[in-house]
Amino acid sequence: MGVIRAEPARVTDWAAKSVGAAWRAFDLQLTTYAGLLVAVGLVMAYTNSLVDGTIPAAAGSTISRGLMWAAIAVVVYALATTFDYHWLRTLAWPIYAFQLGLLVLTLAVGSGVGSTSRWVEIGPLTFQFSEIAKILMIIVLASYMSARPSLDSLPAIIGACLLVGPPLALVMLQPDLGTSLVFAGILAGMLWMSGASLRWLAILAAGVAALVPFAWTYLLRDYQKARLEAFFNATPDIQGAGFQLYQAQIAVGSGGLIGKGLTNGTQTQGELLPVQATDFVFATLAEELGFLGGVGLFLLFVLLLWRVLVAGWRSRDPFGTLFAAGVA
Repeated sequence: MGVIRAEPARVTDWAAKSVGAAWRAFDLQLTTYAGLLVAVGLVMAYTNSLVDGTIPAAAGSTISRGLMWAAIAVVVYALATTFDYHWLRTLAWPIYAFQLGLLVLTLAVGSGVGSTSRWVEIGPLTFQFSEIAKILMIIVLASYMSARPSLDSLPAIIGACLLVGPPLALVMLQPDLGTSLVFAGILAGMLWMSGASLRWLAILAAGVAALVPFAWTYLLRDYQKARLEAFFNATPDIQGAGFQLYQAQIAVGSGGLIGKGLTNGTQTQGELLPVQATDFVFATLAEELGFLGGVGLFLLFVLLLWRVLVAGWRSRDPFGTLFAAGVA
């Protein structure tokens, strides 16, 4: 009986220590900035719910999905504050295998527009596993880099590149050029933060630049080339690949200094701006909240990234610093 009575005390003691540690490590500023960004996102989800023809409170509307994911995010965030992130380092290789499994699963059963395979439906939820893979890749790279006293050698840098290569290739096969570039950016940023030799990084960058013509000719699809050409073209084809960009420019420019007001955007509410709830949601915000709203959003992101980096510097261990740098 003594043993049975002692067990709840141990659980209570563990819970008290976990809550105490979480409270001591709690960053009010980081939480505030993240919360404000979530609030802005939900406001934009609401205004876009009026455009997609659904009742805002109806299941499946943009705002209802936004509220659901916001609630999930709050739970995950709360759990993460009580979790010792150092355990992640010991699970780097299983995490890497799990990441590759998610991306292979996406190619096997994923769905999307046209011939793409980017989203996986599990019950009422739709997941884009490449987004989860980004975080998992950061954990793996942070573990790899922190285990080495120096990344000044070319083999160490090549090792990091080889880790990123398979998931990046799987994302390209979906195909998802934007997320692939994010993977490359994560690698470059973490190598720089780890103190890797600038000489080797410059050589690596030159090698990547040399591969651009090959990628343009053999890897990129026609619609991806058209989008890139429209993005860099000062006078895009406004009836073709440049239509979305042109409409977004109109929306941003017409917002003026303070915007037209929530739900009053002519481009967005008139359904003239494609994918305004996802890829071009900033154009929706700029039209309805204006230049000041756009600047405010930018400042919130800057402040959030600053607090993430501060958390990394305060971690006092290479893994924590690199993990925070990758997230930022």
